[in-house]
Amino acid sequence: MSTFQPGSPDLSPAHPLGTPPPAASPAQAVLLDDPQEWSAFGRPVPAASGAGADPRACTWDSQVVLEGMHCAACALTIEDALRSVPGVLQADVSAATRRARVVWQPSEVQPSQWIGAVHKAGYRAMPAMDAFAREQRQRENRRALWRWLVAGFCMMQVMMYAWPAYVAQPGDLTGEMEQLLRWASWVITLPMVVFSCGPFFSSALRDIRLRRVSMDLPVALGMAITFVVSTAGTFDPAGIFGKEVYYDSLTMFVFFLLTGRWLELRLRDRTAGALEAVMNRLPDSVERRAPDGSFARVATRRLVAGDTIRVLPGEAFPADGRITLGSTHADESLLTGESTPVARPVGSVVTAGSYNLRAPVEVLVEGTGGQTRFAQIVALMESASLQKPRLAQLADRIARPFLIAVLVAAALSAVYWWPSDPGHALMVAVAVLIVTCPCALSLATPVAMLTAAGTLARHGVLVRNLQGLEALAHVDTVVFDKTGTLTRDGMALQAVHTASGWSAHDALGLAASLARHSMHPASRALAAAAGEGDGPWAVTDLHEAAGLGLVAQVRNVHEPREAARRVHLGSARHAGVAPSDANPALQVVLSEHLADGRVLELARFDLMEDLRTEAPAVVAALEQAGASVQLLSGDRMGAVLRVASQSGIAQATGECTPQGKLDALQALQAAGRHVAMVGDGLNDGPVLAGAHVSFAFGRAVPLAQSQADFVVLGDGLALVPQTVLLARRTLRVVRQNLWWAAGYNALCVPLAVVGWMPAWLAGLGMALSSLLVVLNAARLARDLPALPSSGLAQQRPQGTAPIDITKPRLEAA
Repeated sequence: MSTFQPGSPDLSPAHPLGTPPPAASPAQAVLLDDPQEWSAFGRPVPAASGAGADPRACTWDSQVVLEGMHCAACALTIEDALRSVPGVLQADVSAATRRARVVWQPSEVQPSQWIGAVHKAGYRAMPAMDAFAREQRQRENRRALWRWLVAGFCMMQVMMYAWPAYVAQPGDLTGEMEQLLRWASWVITLPMVVFSCGPFFSSALRDIRLRRVSMDLPVALGMAITFVVSTAGTFDPAGIFGKEVYYDSLTMFVFFLLTGRWLELRLRDRTAGALEAVMNRLPDSVERRAPDGSFARVATRRLVAGDTIRVLPGEAFPADGRITLGSTHADESLLTGESTPVARPVGSVVTAGSYNLRAPVEVLVEGTGGQTRFAQIVALMESASLQKPRLAQLADRIARPFLIAVLVAAALSAVYWWPSDPGHALMVAVAVLIVTCPCALSLATPVAMLTAAGTLARHGVLVRNLQGLEALAHVDTVVFDKTGTLTRDGMALQAVHTASGWSAHDALGLAASLARHSMHPASRALAAAAGEGDGPWAVTDLHEAAGLGLVAQVRNVHEPREAARRVHLGSARHAGVAPSDANPALQVVLSEHLADGRVLELARFDLMEDLRTEAPAVVAALEQAGASVQLLSGDRMGAVLRVASQSGIAQATGECTPQGKLDALQALQAAGRHVAMVGDGLNDGPVLAGAHVSFAFGRAVPLAQSQADFVVLGDGLALVPQTVLLARRTLRVVRQNLWWAAGYNALCVPLAVVGWMPAWLAGLGMALSSLLVVLNAARLARDLPALPSSGLAQQRPQGTAPIDITKPRLEAA
């Protein structure tokens, strides 16, 4: 958590970013009430509030890392605590990532208040994307390792003392020797109970104090009952519990449990933790030029536009800017999906989140915080990581009732066995408490989904909607847009056909004056062909019909205002003229609409599209995977059929309006099809939102405005079928995890109730249940599935190479 205060220096000698606090307490959280600190762990909503806007006047969307939570019941408790705070508009907690998203209103509540509510609920919260939060997690990992080592040492020693009782024949051990071994086991077990089991007991006491149930309560009850029964048998061998002690079962159970939790923690860092590695890509500090020309290291969040910074090789650029001194190569794989380093000489633009690979450079800062593309990527990933898929929501809803049922079952088991043997009755209850763990059930879906999302992020696909993975696994029809999707963004002007009285130069200049106001690939091609400047044309009252074209009032600046023309630029239908099917090229028509209703055709522009080289193989791979492929486009039918023929698509429809595309999509859905739509994100907003699941290529539209469930950062069309295959594999893993969790409980609970499962075996089963769920999900962290098409299995399209999100690839100077 940050320790900066208003007016305090940016750095301290003891730590590069200040002195880290020992823990996230409400007193320390008061420091976060400074509005200058809010951007370190959140962003204003809407993000376009402006750099000069008062932060207190905006709603804030903040991210925090949570400690002390272990299951879905904990997540629900924290959500309830946050939502009960006045001024907190929304709270979402993920048990898999142990993060929370809090939307709050500064005029009603301060961060210290809702962080204090988390603290009162028995948990700790600290800002995400902060160096101190990462240090705190590292300290937690070290403590977990020490607890595991102490438990392992104690288990080995206790087993040494318990072994004689296992192998001794009647009369081999005297009463004094047996009592001595019991006392030795008690002494060795005591530090394990105090140190290794401490977090379980503190969590259980918190649950009792707050009158709620979490996963740690039955576990702590099992530990306490076992230790108390064994202690009673040690101190009073002649009492009702003196027949047998269970130190060996207790130490083995604790050791197995801590082993499972530690391995699970490590696997989470390698799988679902990949998302957090991307989110924390920016450096914590950077060298900024002082007024005297020297460089001093300051916190990244202190940067503002106009600062000059020095970025060393291996460091990430902390902000958007322009290189003013030096030249280097940058790794922009996270931002573009392309793994090839890009040359960045003096004057080049660099983006936040990309890595400097080669040499030190000085950069003039032009954009920081939420203004950067990196911030948009992080916002999408944070939102996805905190979403709860439908199956995960179901598991969360049954977590608390399941835990209550566990406590009731344990009590009934103890009551049933008590008349025959009180000690054995309590150990049966302990086995029931331990073995019926809902942890595996609550982890089954989110861990698999987040692991898949992390794998896709490494390959340049952002998961905007986590539920989209489940929907994508059921897809049986994939619908492609043509322009900018099956074809490359770039188009080239091939020919200009003008009406009488118009030269090609004048017609192109008039068309370009409208085209410069659109981001459609055809408009960009016309604007590029015409060059800079609007020429003599003044454009007013411009409107764009998505997927059709542009219409505006245009006049020559040398003519009076009354001479303005109503000009249409776009498809033949939009321009009001007849299409020309004789020409195979894509045609854009320029026409003038007169006041008397007549339409004058001024020019036709022939544009040639470049089909992506991998498009035929991608279509073949999807069909081989069992998906039907169709093409919907607003372009004229001749051009659509040409692209469909080259791509190997049998069903193609052209001259579709945006509403026509949506109608065609809804017709497929009404026929029982599960449809995925792949578009460029510009003109396909309604149809992308209406599909069961959708893809958009992220270069075409601001990420924050994308309507798609998946955003492809690069140009690799092969990522679409690979994502489909990974989604199917993910759903198989989720089902395997759910069946394992359900089958484990269905098998082990009866065994524990009838007394056939000792506590140590119950502990081993509990640890293995969660561990196997995470291990199974870890298989999704491998490379993307190979496509069935041999052409794409051997050659990876540009932009699909795996991205190393943890460290840059340094080049030799």
